Amino acid sequence: MDDTNAPDDSPPTGLAGQHEPIWFDTTPETGYEALDGEVSVDTAVIGGGIAGITTAYELRNAGQSVALIERDRILRAVTGHTTAKLTSLHGLLYAHLCEHVSQQHVRQYARANEAAIDRVETTIKTHDIDCEFVRTPAYTYTESEDGRQKIRAEVEAARDLGLPASYVESTDLPYDVEAAVEFTDQARFDPRRYLLELTRTLPGDGSHVFEQTTVQDVTDGSPCRVTTDRGEVTADDVVIGTHFPIRDPALYFARLTPKRSYVIGARLAADPPEGLYYDPEEPYFSVRPQPADNASMVLIGGQNHRTGHGDSTIQHYRRLERQARERFDIDSIEYRWATQDYVAIDRVPFVGRLAPQMRHLYVATGFGGWGMTNGVVAGRLLSDLILGRENPYRPVYRPTRLHRGSSLGRLLTHNTHAVKHRIGDRIGSPPRLDRAQLDRDEATVLTEQGDPVAAYRDESGRLHAVSAICPHMGCLLTWNDGEKSWDCPCHGSRFDLDGTVLDTPAVANLDQYDHLMQDER
Repeated sequence: MDDTNAPDDSPPTGLAGQHEPIWFDTTPETGYEALDGEVSVDTAVIGGGIAGITTAYELRNAGQSVALIERDRILRAVTGHTTAKLTSLHGLLYAHLCEHVSQQHVRQYARANEAAIDRVETTIKTHDIDCEFVRTPAYTYTESEDGRQKIRAEVEAARDLGLPASYVESTDLPYDVEAAVEFTDQARFDPRRYLLELTRTLPGDGSHVFEQTTVQDVTDGSPCRVTTDRGEVTADDVVIGTHFPIRDPALYFARLTPKRSYVIGARLAADPPEGLYYDPEEPYFSVRPQPADNASMVLIGGQNHRTGHGDSTIQHYRRLERQARERFDIDSIEYRWATQDYVAIDRVPFVGRLAPQMRHLYVATGFGGWGMTNGVVAGRLLSDLILGRENPYRPVYRPTRLHRGSSLGRLLTHNTHAVKHRIGDRIGSPPRLDRAQLDRDEATVLTEQGDPVAAYRDESGRLHAVSAICPHMGCLLTWNDGEKSWDCPCHGSRFDLDGTVLDTPAVANLDQYDHLMQDER
Protein backbone atom coordinates (compact mmCIF):
# COMPACT_ATOMS: atom_id res chain seq x y z
CA MET A 1 0.00 0.00 0.00
CA ASP A 2 1.21 3.50 -0.69
CA ASP A 3 0.50 7.21 -0.72
CA THR A 4 -2.82 6.57 -2.47
CA ASN A 5 -5.84 8.68 -3.09
CA ALA A 6 -6.04 8.71 -6.87
CA PRO A 7 -9.06 10.55 -8.28
CA ASP A 8 -11.75 9.21 -10.58
CA ASP A 9 -11.58 11.31 -13.75
CA SER A 10 -15.26 10.93 -14.67
CA PRO A 11 -16.90 14.36 -14.16
CA PRO A 12 -19.88 14.65 -11.81
CA THR A 13 -22.86 16.14 -13.59
CA GLY A 14 -23.01 19.92 -13.70
CA LEU A 15 -19.56 20.64 -12.24
CA ALA A 16 -17.08 22.79 -14.14
CA GLY A 17 -13.36 22.23 -14.58
CA GLN A 18 -11.00 19.32 -15.10
CA HIS A 19 -11.44 16.73 -12.37
CA GLU A 20 -7.76 16.66 -11.41
CA PRO A 21 -5.25 18.90 -9.61
CA ILE A 22 -3.50 21.59 -11.60
CA TRP A 23 -0.14 19.96 -10.74
CA PHE A 24 -0.99 16.96 -12.95
CA ASP A 25 -1.65 19.23 -15.91
CA THR A 26 1.68 21.05 -15.65
CA THR A 27 4.07 18.12 -15.12
CA PRO A 28 4.82 14.86 -16.99
CA GLU A 29 3.63 11.45 -15.86
CA THR A 30 6.27 9.18 -14.35
CA GLY A 31 7.23 5.74 -15.66
CA TYR A 32 9.42 4.00 -13.11
CA GLU A 33 9.35 0.22 -13.39
CA ALA A 34 7.76 -2.13 -10.88
CA LEU A 35 9.82 -4.33 -8.59
CA ASP A 36 10.67 -7.67 -10.20
CA GLY A 37 12.09 -10.23 -7.81
CA GLU A 38 14.26 -9.48 -4.78
CA VAL A 39 16.24 -6.38 -3.82
CA SER A 40 18.34 -5.54 -0.77
CA VAL A 41 18.98 -1.94 0.37
CA ASP A 42 19.93 -0.03 3.48
CA THR A 43 16.46 1.57 3.86
CA ALA A 44 13.12 0.88 2.18
CA VAL A 45 10.68 3.79 2.02
CA ILE A 46 7.02 2.97 1.36
CA GLY A 47 4.94 5.79 -0.10
CA GLY A 48 5.74 8.22 -2.90
CA GLY A 49 4.55 11.48 -1.34
CA ILE A 50 6.49 14.39 0.13
CA ALA A 51 7.41 12.58 3.37
CA GLY A 52 8.61 9.43 1.60
CA ILE A 53 10.50 11.18 -1.19
CA THR A 54 12.16 13.64 1.21
CA THR A 55 13.24 10.81 3.52
CA ALA A 56 14.67 8.80 0.60
CA TYR A 57 16.45 11.90 -0.73
CA GLU A 58 18.05 12.72 2.64
CA LEU A 59 19.22 9.12 3.15
CA ARG A 60 20.58 8.91 -0.40
CA ASN A 61 22.57 12.12 0.15
CA ALA A 62 24.01 10.57 3.31
CA GLY A 63 25.36 7.63 1.29
CA GLN A 64 22.68 5.02 1.91
CA SER A 65 21.08 2.80 -0.70
CA VAL A 66 17.30 3.21 -0.73
CA ALA A 67 14.24 1.70 -2.38
CA LEU A 68 11.25 4.02 -2.77
CA ILE A 69 8.12 1.87 -3.23
CA GLU A 70 4.85 3.29 -4.55
CA ARG A 71 1.65 1.39 -5.26
CA ASP A 72 0.45 3.68 -8.07
CA ARG A 73 2.59 6.45 -9.58
CA ILE A 74 4.52 8.77 -7.30
CA LEU A 75 2.89 12.08 -6.36
CA ARG A 76 -0.53 11.04 -7.70
CA ALA A 77 -2.06 10.85 -4.25
CA VAL A 78 -2.29 13.14 -1.21
CA THR A 79 0.79 15.21 -2.02
CA GLY A 80 -0.48 15.64 -5.57
CA HIS A 81 -3.78 16.99 -4.22
CA THR A 82 -2.34 19.74 -2.01
CA THR A 83 -2.72 23.50 -2.43
CA ALA A 84 1.02 23.65 -1.70
CA LYS A 85 1.40 26.27 1.01
CA LEU A 86 4.89 26.25 2.51
CA THR A 87 4.13 27.94 5.80
CA SER A 88 4.61 27.56 9.52
CA LEU A 89 1.28 29.34 10.08
CA HIS A 90 -1.11 26.44 10.60
CA GLY A 91 -4.43 28.08 11.38
CA LEU A 92 -4.70 29.03 15.04
CA LEU A 93 -2.42 26.27 16.26
CA TYR A 94 0.14 27.97 18.48
CA ALA A 95 -2.23 29.51 21.01
CA HIS A 96 -3.91 26.10 21.29
CA LEU A 97 -0.65 24.20 21.77
CA CYS A 98 0.67 26.71 24.32
CA GLU A 99 -2.33 25.91 26.53
CA HIS A 100 -1.75 22.15 26.49
CA VAL A 101 1.90 21.40 25.62
CA SER A 102 5.20 22.50 27.11
CA GLN A 103 6.64 25.73 25.72
CA GLN A 104 9.74 23.82 24.70
CA HIS A 105 7.76 21.43 22.49
CA VAL A 106 5.72 24.19 20.89
CA ARG A 107 8.92 26.07 20.11
CA GLN A 108 10.36 22.89 18.56
CA TYR A 109 7.32 22.60 16.30
CA ALA A 110 7.56 26.24 15.24
CA ARG A 111 11.27 26.08 14.50
CA ALA A 112 10.93 22.79 12.63
CA ASN A 113 8.37 24.20 10.21
CA GLU A 114 10.26 27.45 9.67
CA ALA A 115 13.41 25.42 8.98
CA ALA A 116 11.47 23.30 6.47
CA ILE A 117 10.77 26.35 4.27
CA ASP A 118 14.45 27.24 4.27
CA ARG A 119 15.39 23.62 3.51
CA VAL A 120 13.15 23.55 0.44
CA GLU A 121 14.62 26.82 -0.81
CA THR A 122 18.17 25.56 -0.32
CA THR A 123 17.41 22.29 -2.11
CA ILE A 124 15.84 24.17 -5.03
CA LYS A 125 19.00 26.26 -5.41
CA THR A 126 21.25 23.20 -5.11
CA HIS A 127 19.53 21.39 -7.96
CA ASP A 128 18.40 24.48 -9.91
CA ILE A 129 14.76 23.30 -9.81
CA ASP A 130 12.18 25.32 -11.73
CA CYS A 131 9.16 24.89 -9.44
CA GLU A 132 7.75 28.43 -9.13
CA PHE A 133 9.08 28.90 -5.59
CA VAL A 134 8.07 32.36 -4.33
CA ARG A 135 8.46 33.88 -0.88
CA THR A 136 5.20 35.46 0.22
CA PRO A 137 3.31 36.34 3.42
CA ALA A 138 0.74 33.96 4.91
CA TYR A 139 -2.40 34.94 6.80
CA THR A 140 -4.89 33.32 9.13
CA TYR A 141 -7.88 35.63 9.22
CA THR A 142 -11.39 36.05 10.56
CA GLU A 143 -14.42 37.75 9.04
CA SER A 144 -16.25 37.89 12.36
CA GLU A 145 -15.78 40.40 15.14
CA ASP A 146 -15.94 37.53 17.64
CA GLY A 147 -12.79 36.05 16.09
CA ARG A 148 -10.60 39.06 16.86
CA GLN A 149 -9.55 37.80 20.27
CA LYS A 150 -8.45 34.45 18.84
CA ILE A 151 -6.36 36.26 16.26
CA ARG A 152 -4.72 38.42 18.93
CA ALA A 153 -3.99 35.35 21.07
CA GLU A 154 -2.38 33.58 18.10
CA VAL A 155 -0.19 36.59 17.30
CA GLU A 156 0.95 36.83 20.93
CA ALA A 157 1.72 33.10 21.13
CA ALA A 158 3.58 33.12 17.81
CA ARG A 159 5.68 36.17 18.74
CA ASP A 160 6.66 34.55 22.05
CA LEU A 161 7.93 31.56 20.03
CA GLY A 162 10.07 33.77 17.82
CA LEU A 163 7.86 33.47 14.74
CA PRO A 164 7.49 36.37 12.24
CA ALA A 165 3.95 37.26 13.36
CA SER A 166 2.01 40.53 13.17
CA TYR A 167 -1.58 41.58 13.86
CA VAL A 168 -3.22 43.25 10.84
CA GLU A 169 -6.72 44.40 9.96
CA SER A 170 -6.37 44.76 6.19
CA THR A 171 -5.15 42.39 3.46
CA ASP A 172 -5.09 42.30 -0.34
CA LEU A 173 -8.14 40.02 -0.43
CA PRO A 174 -11.02 41.55 -2.44
CA TYR A 175 -13.29 41.37 0.61
CA ASP A 176 -13.08 42.73 4.14
CA VAL A 177 -11.62 40.85 7.08
CA GLU A 178 -11.94 41.78 10.74
CA ALA A 179 -8.41 40.77 11.71
CA ALA A 180 -5.56 38.51 10.64
CA VAL A 181 -2.31 36.94 11.77
CA GLU A 182 0.41 37.74 9.23
CA PHE A 183 3.57 35.62 8.95
CA THR A 184 6.22 37.15 6.68
CA ASP A 185 8.66 35.25 4.47
CA GLN A 186 6.56 32.14 3.90
CA ALA A 187 6.39 30.49 0.44
CA ARG A 188 4.45 28.73 -2.30
CA PHE A 189 5.72 26.36 -5.00
CA ASP A 190 4.77 23.59 -7.43
CA PRO A 191 5.19 20.45 -5.30
CA ARG A 192 5.22 17.96 -8.17
CA ARG A 193 7.95 19.79 -10.07
CA TYR A 194 10.04 20.01 -6.90
CA LEU A 195 9.58 16.40 -5.81
CA LEU A 196 9.92 14.91 -9.30
CA GLU A 197 13.39 16.43 -9.44
CA LEU A 198 14.30 14.98 -6.03
CA THR A 199 13.07 11.57 -7.18
CA ARG A 200 15.30 11.71 -10.26
CA THR A 201 18.35 11.86 -7.99
CA LEU A 202 17.50 8.54 -6.31
CA PRO A 203 18.09 5.63 -8.78
CA GLY A 204 21.58 4.21 -9.27
CA ASP A 205 24.39 2.77 -7.15
CA GLY A 206 22.05 0.19 -5.62
CA SER A 207 19.11 2.57 -5.09
CA HIS A 208 15.73 2.20 -6.79
CA VAL A 209 12.33 3.76 -7.38
CA PHE A 210 9.56 1.19 -7.83
CA GLU A 211 6.09 2.20 -9.00
CA GLN A 212 2.97 0.06 -9.42
CA THR A 213 4.21 -2.18 -6.62
CA THR A 214 1.78 -2.95 -3.80
CA VAL A 215 3.23 -3.62 -0.37
CA GLN A 216 1.39 -6.51 1.28
CA ASP A 217 3.31 -6.88 4.54
CA VAL A 218 6.19 -5.38 6.50
CA THR A 219 8.10 -7.22 9.24
CA ASP A 220 10.58 -5.79 11.73
CA GLY A 221 13.87 -7.61 12.11
CA SER A 222 17.50 -7.87 11.07
CA PRO A 223 16.91 -7.44 8.24
CA CYS A 224 13.38 -6.09 7.83
CA ARG A 225 11.28 -7.61 5.04
CA VAL A 226 8.89 -5.76 2.76
CA THR A 227 6.65 -8.22 0.93
CA THR A 228 4.98 -6.93 -2.24
CA ASP A 229 2.91 -8.32 -5.10
CA ARG A 230 6.04 -8.08 -7.27
CA GLY A 231 8.71 -9.53 -4.99
CA GLU A 232 10.50 -8.75 -1.74
CA VAL A 233 12.73 -5.96 -0.48
CA THR A 234 15.04 -6.56 2.48
CA ALA A 235 16.39 -3.58 4.37
CA ASP A 236 18.04 -2.60 7.63
CA ASP A 237 15.24 -0.06 8.22
CA VAL A 238 11.80 0.64 6.75
CA VAL A 239 9.89 3.94 6.65
CA ILE A 240 6.10 3.74 6.28
CA GLY A 241 5.02 7.02 4.71
CA THR A 242 1.66 5.87 3.35
CA HIS A 243 -0.62 8.66 4.59
CA PHE A 244 -2.15 6.25 7.12
CA PRO A 245 0.33 3.50 8.15
CA ILE A 246 -0.29 0.11 6.53
CA ARG A 247 0.79 -1.55 9.79
CA ASP A 248 -0.86 -0.30 12.96
CA PRO A 249 0.59 -1.88 16.11
CA ALA A 250 0.28 1.46 17.98
CA LEU A 251 -3.48 1.96 17.35
CA TYR A 252 -3.13 4.95 15.04
CA PHE A 253 -6.71 4.36 13.89
CA ALA A 254 -7.84 5.55 17.33
CA ARG A 255 -5.61 8.65 17.23
CA LEU A 256 -6.14 9.97 13.69
CA THR A 257 -9.34 11.59 12.42
CA PRO A 258 -9.96 11.48 8.63
CA LYS A 259 -11.30 14.53 6.84
CA ARG A 260 -12.18 15.30 3.21
CA SER A 261 -11.87 18.76 1.69
CA TYR A 262 -12.27 20.29 -1.76
CA VAL A 263 -10.32 22.59 -4.08
CA ILE A 264 -11.17 24.57 -7.21
CA GLY A 265 -8.77 26.33 -9.53
CA ALA A 266 -10.42 29.53 -10.79
CA ARG A 267 -9.39 32.11 -13.40
CA LEU A 268 -10.11 35.62 -12.15
CA ALA A 269 -11.12 38.76 -14.00
CA ALA A 270 -8.70 40.75 -11.84
CA ASP A 271 -5.26 40.20 -10.34
CA PRO A 272 -5.20 37.52 -7.60
CA PRO A 273 -4.16 38.28 -4.01
CA GLU A 274 -0.45 37.75 -3.47
CA GLY A 275 -0.46 36.05 -0.06
CA LEU A 276 -1.55 32.68 1.32
CA TYR A 277 -4.88 32.92 3.14
CA TYR A 278 -6.73 30.66 5.56
CA ASP A 279 -9.97 31.18 7.49
CA PRO A 280 -10.10 28.42 10.16
CA GLU A 281 -13.82 28.73 10.90
CA GLU A 282 -15.56 25.42 10.04
CA PRO A 283 -15.75 24.69 7.20
CA TYR A 284 -12.47 26.45 6.52
CA PHE A 285 -11.80 28.66 3.48
CA SER A 286 -8.36 28.76 1.83
CA VAL A 287 -6.95 31.00 -0.93
CA ARG A 288 -3.58 31.01 -2.70
CA PRO A 289 -2.51 32.42 -6.09
CA GLN A 290 -1.19 30.10 -8.78
CA PRO A 291 0.42 31.31 -12.03
CA ALA A 292 -1.06 29.65 -15.13
CA ASP A 293 -0.33 30.73 -18.72
CA ASN A 294 -0.01 34.37 -17.62
CA ALA A 295 -3.57 34.24 -16.29
CA SER A 296 -4.89 35.36 -12.93
CA MET A 297 -5.67 32.11 -11.14
CA VAL A 298 -6.31 31.16 -7.53
CA LEU A 299 -6.65 27.83 -5.77
CA ILE A 300 -9.59 27.96 -3.36
CA GLY A 301 -10.12 25.21 -0.81
CA GLY A 302 -12.64 24.38 1.87
CA GLN A 303 -15.87 22.53 2.72
CA ASN A 304 -14.03 20.05 4.94
CA HIS A 305 -15.95 17.27 6.66
CA ARG A 306 -15.27 13.94 8.30
CA THR A 307 -14.80 11.23 5.68
CA GLY A 308 -17.98 9.29 4.97
CA HIS A 309 -20.17 11.85 6.73
CA GLY A 310 -22.36 14.72 5.61
CA ASP A 311 -24.12 15.61 2.41
CA SER A 312 -23.47 14.65 -1.18
CA THR A 313 -19.85 15.39 -2.00
CA ILE A 314 -20.99 17.01 -5.24
CA GLN A 315 -22.84 19.53 -3.09
CA HIS A 316 -19.57 20.38 -1.33
CA TYR A 317 -18.03 21.26 -4.69
CA ARG A 318 -21.04 23.42 -5.50
CA ARG A 319 -20.97 25.20 -2.14
CA LEU A 320 -17.27 25.91 -2.51
CA GLU A 321 -17.82 27.36 -5.98
CA ARG A 322 -20.67 29.49 -4.64
CA GLN A 323 -18.46 30.79 -1.81
CA ALA A 324 -15.69 31.55 -4.30
CA ARG A 325 -17.99 33.47 -6.64
CA GLU A 326 -19.35 35.51 -3.72
CA ARG A 327 -15.80 36.64 -2.88
CA PHE A 328 -14.06 36.86 -6.27
CA ASP A 329 -14.89 37.99 -9.81
CA ILE A 330 -14.42 34.59 -11.48
CA ASP A 331 -14.17 34.13 -15.24
CA SER A 332 -14.08 30.34 -15.20
CA ILE A 333 -13.46 27.25 -13.09
CA GLU A 334 -10.53 25.36 -14.63
CA TYR A 335 -9.79 22.62 -12.07
CA ARG A 336 -11.44 20.87 -9.16
CA TRP A 337 -10.36 18.06 -6.92
CA ALA A 338 -10.82 16.59 -3.46
CA THR A 339 -8.27 15.43 -0.93
CA GLN A 340 -8.10 13.59 2.36
CA ASP A 341 -6.07 14.39 5.44
CA TYR A 342 -5.63 12.66 8.78
CA VAL A 343 -5.54 14.93 11.83
CA ALA A 344 -3.69 13.75 14.94
CA ILE A 345 -5.74 14.10 18.11
CA ASP A 346 -3.35 16.74 19.50
CA ARG A 347 -2.89 18.34 16.02
CA VAL A 348 0.84 17.50 15.77
CA PRO A 349 1.96 14.75 13.32
CA PHE A 350 3.32 11.40 14.46
CA VAL A 351 6.90 10.97 13.20
CA GLY A 352 9.31 8.41 14.60
CA ARG A 353 9.36 4.73 15.49
CA LEU A 354 6.16 2.99 14.41
CA ALA A 355 5.69 1.51 17.91
CA PRO A 356 7.82 1.24 21.07
CA GLN A 357 8.57 -2.46 20.44
CA MET A 358 9.63 -1.84 16.83
CA ARG A 359 13.38 -1.45 16.38
CA HIS A 360 13.62 -0.67 12.67
CA LEU A 361 10.15 0.40 11.46
CA TYR A 362 9.37 4.13 11.27
CA VAL A 363 6.26 6.15 10.50
CA ALA A 364 5.18 9.61 9.33
CA THR A 365 1.46 10.34 9.50
CA GLY A 366 -1.21 12.76 10.73
CA PHE A 367 -0.14 15.94 8.91
CA GLY A 368 -3.62 17.45 9.29
CA GLY A 369 -3.55 19.45 6.04
CA TRP A 370 -0.11 20.98 6.70
CA GLY A 371 2.01 18.35 4.98
CA MET A 372 4.23 20.58 2.87
CA THR A 373 6.37 21.78 5.76
CA ASN A 374 5.68 18.85 8.08
CA GLY A 375 6.51 16.37 5.30
CA VAL A 376 9.93 18.01 4.92
CA VAL A 377 10.36 17.95 8.71
CA ALA A 378 9.48 14.24 8.68
CA GLY A 379 12.09 13.50 6.01
CA ARG A 380 14.84 15.20 7.98
CA LEU A 381 13.76 13.69 11.31
CA LEU A 382 13.39 10.12 10.04
CA SER A 383 16.69 10.18 8.17
CA ASP A 384 18.43 11.44 11.31
CA LEU A 385 16.86 8.67 13.42
CA ILE A 386 17.93 6.00 10.94
CA LEU A 387 21.44 7.40 10.65
CA GLY A 388 21.82 7.71 14.44
CA ARG A 389 22.08 11.49 14.37
CA GLU A 390 20.60 13.94 16.87
CA ASN A 391 17.54 15.90 15.81
CA PRO A 392 16.15 18.72 17.98
CA TYR A 393 12.58 18.15 16.84
CA ARG A 394 12.30 14.49 17.86
CA PRO A 395 10.40 14.98 21.17
CA VAL A 396 7.48 17.03 19.83
CA TYR A 397 6.75 14.56 16.97
CA ARG A 398 7.25 11.37 19.03
CA PRO A 399 4.42 8.94 18.08
CA THR A 400 4.04 7.50 21.59
CA ARG A 401 3.23 10.86 23.23
CA LEU A 402 -0.13 11.60 24.86
CA HIS A 403 -0.82 15.17 25.97
CA ARG A 404 -3.89 14.83 28.16
CA GLY A 405 -5.17 18.37 27.79
CA SER A 406 -5.03 18.52 24.00
CA SER A 407 -5.68 14.84 23.24
CA LEU A 408 -8.27 13.24 25.48
CA GLY A 409 -11.32 15.19 24.33
CA ARG A 410 -10.59 14.63 20.65
CA LEU A 411 -9.71 10.99 21.38
CA LEU A 412 -13.13 10.38 22.89
CA THR A 413 -14.99 12.29 20.18
CA HIS A 414 -13.21 10.51 17.33
CA ASN A 415 -13.72 7.02 18.74
CA THR A 416 -17.33 7.69 19.73
CA HIS A 417 -18.04 8.47 16.06
CA ALA A 418 -16.36 5.24 14.98
CA VAL A 419 -18.16 3.04 17.51
CA LYS A 420 -21.51 4.65 16.66
CA HIS A 421 -21.15 3.75 13.01
CA ARG A 422 -19.61 0.35 13.58
CA ILE A 423 -22.54 -0.74 15.75
CA GLY A 424 -25.44 1.48 14.72
CA ASP A 425 -25.12 1.07 10.96
CA ARG A 426 -25.27 -2.70 11.27
CA ILE A 427 -28.42 -2.86 13.43
CA GLY A 428 -30.82 -2.10 10.60
CA SER A 429 -30.31 -4.26 7.53
CA PRO A 430 -30.35 -2.56 4.13
CA PRO A 431 -33.22 -3.45 1.79
CA ARG A 432 -33.00 -6.56 -0.37
CA LEU A 433 -31.20 -5.98 -3.65
CA ASP A 434 -33.39 -5.06 -6.60
CA ARG A 435 -31.00 -4.03 -9.35
CA ALA A 436 -33.83 -2.68 -11.46
CA GLN A 437 -34.30 0.13 -8.92
CA LEU A 438 -30.87 1.61 -9.65
CA ASP A 439 -30.85 4.37 -12.25
CA ARG A 440 -27.71 5.31 -14.15
CA ASP A 441 -25.14 7.14 -12.02
CA GLU A 442 -26.91 5.99 -8.85
CA ALA A 443 -25.51 4.03 -5.92
CA THR A 444 -26.88 2.48 -2.77
CA VAL A 445 -26.18 -0.18 -0.14
CA LEU A 446 -28.55 -3.12 -0.51
CA THR A 447 -28.75 -6.76 0.58
CA GLU A 448 -27.88 -9.91 -1.34
CA GLN A 449 -28.37 -13.22 0.50
CA GLY A 450 -28.11 -11.43 3.84
CA ASP A 451 -24.91 -9.55 2.99
CA PRO A 452 -24.68 -5.75 2.57
CA VAL A 453 -23.74 -4.94 -1.02
CA ALA A 454 -22.37 -1.63 -2.30
CA ALA A 455 -24.00 -1.27 -5.72
CA TYR A 456 -23.46 1.42 -8.35
CA ARG A 457 -24.80 1.64 -11.89
CA ASP A 458 -22.49 3.79 -13.99
CA GLU A 459 -23.53 6.21 -16.71
CA SER A 460 -23.22 3.51 -19.38
CA GLY A 461 -25.65 1.30 -17.45
CA ARG A 462 -23.05 -1.18 -16.15
CA LEU A 463 -23.54 -2.47 -12.60
CA HIS A 464 -20.64 -2.50 -10.11
CA ALA A 465 -21.22 -4.57 -6.96
CA VAL A 466 -18.78 -5.08 -4.07
CA SER A 467 -19.01 -5.80 -0.36
CA ALA A 468 -20.31 -2.83 1.64
CA ILE A 469 -18.29 -3.82 4.73
CA CYS A 470 -14.94 -2.14 5.29
CA PRO A 471 -12.33 -4.89 5.90
CA HIS A 472 -10.48 -2.69 8.39
CA MET A 473 -12.97 -2.94 11.29
CA GLY A 474 -16.28 -3.93 9.74
CA CYS A 475 -18.00 -0.55 9.33
CA LEU A 476 -20.67 0.01 6.68
CA LEU A 477 -19.44 2.04 3.70
CA THR A 478 -21.08 5.17 2.30
CA TRP A 479 -21.21 6.45 -1.29
CA ASN A 480 -19.03 9.38 -2.40
CA ASP A 481 -20.73 10.77 -5.51
CA GLY A 482 -18.05 13.41 -6.16
CA GLU A 483 -15.18 10.93 -6.52
CA LYS A 484 -17.24 7.81 -7.34
CA SER A 485 -15.87 5.85 -4.41
CA TRP A 486 -17.06 3.95 -1.34
CA ASP A 487 -15.84 5.63 1.86
CA CYS A 488 -15.69 4.39 5.45
CA PRO A 489 -17.24 6.76 8.02
CA CYS A 490 -15.27 5.18 10.89
CA HIS A 491 -11.60 5.55 10.00
CA GLY A 492 -11.49 6.94 6.45
CA SER A 493 -10.68 3.94 4.26
CA ARG A 494 -11.78 4.47 0.66
CA PHE A 495 -12.39 2.05 -2.21
CA ASP A 496 -12.77 2.29 -5.97
CA LEU A 497 -15.80 0.90 -7.84
CA ASP A 498 -14.08 -2.47 -8.27
CA GLY A 499 -13.26 -2.65 -4.54
CA THR A 500 -9.60 -1.62 -4.85
CA VAL A 501 -8.25 0.25 -1.82
CA LEU A 502 -7.79 3.95 -2.54
CA ASP A 503 -6.94 5.02 0.99
CA THR A 504 -5.83 3.16 4.11
CA PRO A 505 -6.19 2.09 6.97
CA ALA A 506 -7.84 -0.82 5.10
CA VAL A 507 -5.21 -2.84 3.24
CA ALA A 508 -7.46 -5.57 1.75
CA ASN A 509 -9.66 -4.92 -1.28
CA LEU A 510 -13.43 -5.40 -1.11
CA ASP A 511 -14.91 -8.68 -2.31
CA GLN A 512 -16.63 -8.40 -5.66
CA TYR A 513 -20.11 -9.79 -6.35
CA ASP A 514 -19.20 -11.06 -9.81
CA HIS A 515 -22.38 -13.08 -10.28
CA LEU A 516 -24.52 -9.98 -9.90
CA MET A 517 -22.55 -8.15 -12.58
CA GLN A 518 -22.53 -11.20 -14.85
CA ASP A 519 -26.30 -11.65 -14.52
CA GLU A 520 -26.74 -8.25 -16.12
CA ARG A 521 -24.63 -8.98 -19.16
